[in-house]
Amino acid sequence: MKFRDAYGSGKFGLSFEIFPPKTPAGEGALFEAIETLMAFRPSLVTCTYGAGGSTREKTLELTVAIRERFGVNTAAHLTCVGSSYEALRAWLAMAAGRRVENIVALRGDPPRGESRFIPADGGPAHADELVAFIRREFPQFGVGVAGYPETHQEAASPEADLAYLKRKVEAGADVVITQLFYDNRDFFAFRRRYEQAGIRLPLVPGILPITNFAQVQRITTMCGAKLPPALAIRQCRELLDAGVPGLHFYVLNKATAPARILEALDLPAHVAKGA
Repeated sequence: MKFRDAYGSGKFGLSFEIFPPKTPAGEGALFEAIETLMAFRPSLVTCTYGAGGSTREKTLELTVAIRERFGVNTAAHLTCVGSSYEALRAWLAMAAGRRVENIVALRGDPPRGESRFIPADGGPAHADELVAFIRREFPQFGVGVAGYPETHQEAASPEADLAYLKRKVEAGADVVITQLFYDNRDFFAFRRRYEQAGIRLPLVPGILPITNFAQVQRITTMCGAKLPPALAIRQCRELLDAGVPGLHFYVLNKATAPARILEALDLPAHVAKGA
């Protein structure tokens, strides 16, 4: 299943984002978490990787292992960080050979210790260039891109950020998954501007349940999201009532919080009512 099938044509998509563990014990715990989350019949599981592409090969291995072990559709993240087009071509060919169907195409954050992103020699500088490259040379992949309800920290303005998102869409993306946010007013305002800009792709909100307040504070500081005292269940209910095409959970390789939220939402029943 590709992104456009998971979230398009009136279907509701549920996805979980995980990252490659650093130890065998961590991998075992991750598989236990995925086993729990499979009860909610996700459309996709997406797998990110470490800063600077440090776990890129492990990401691919894990993406395939999850698909084969759990029978769930998967997506592998890919960034521009430290990669020439030649290196990206080789990795994408390997992914295609292992029957990966979806790529989340991102610019990526600057490596640790660097204040700004510097593209590799002979490599893309922005995510729209990566999307265009994938579309041109590997058109079989479904492609997801990121959106920022509270504006990317490096953008000159919300208008400039939205214009750049539109370039990613026009380059060939299939779905836009947002960065985390905690105030739905930010998402709804972003969605209005998104639609007014003529973007018609499914816009899927990204949700990060608060289980460790200090950890979430660090993450929100990095991506610019505000952290009001809101509950994830209430947040998700409001999004469902507003007709979002899906929910994407940043689960941090743990199942307890997303499982409690999804149990409280009674998602199958809600979707059946037309959410």
